[in-house]
Amino acid sequence: MRMVIRQGAVLAAAGIALGLTGAAALTPVMASLLSGGSATDAATFSLVALCLAVTAMVASYVPSRRATRVDPMVALREE
Repeated sequence: MRMVIRQGAVLAAAGIALGLTGAAALTPVMASLLSGGSATDAATFSLVALCLAVTAMVASYVPSRRATRVDPMVALREE
């Protein structure tokens, strides 16, 4: 179960890092579209990254938990 969750965490971290990099690169474009807000709001960037990380962990946990309930002999016999 840890292996599946770890793989999900690595993929989520890579996606979040790429997304934050892309968002930081596009801040000048977004600043011209916003009125009354900052395009570099650290709280918003942090909250979105945290929400994505939590969602990815839940999305990894649910299938890994289900896989632990399957008998290994049954799984091997079906393959």
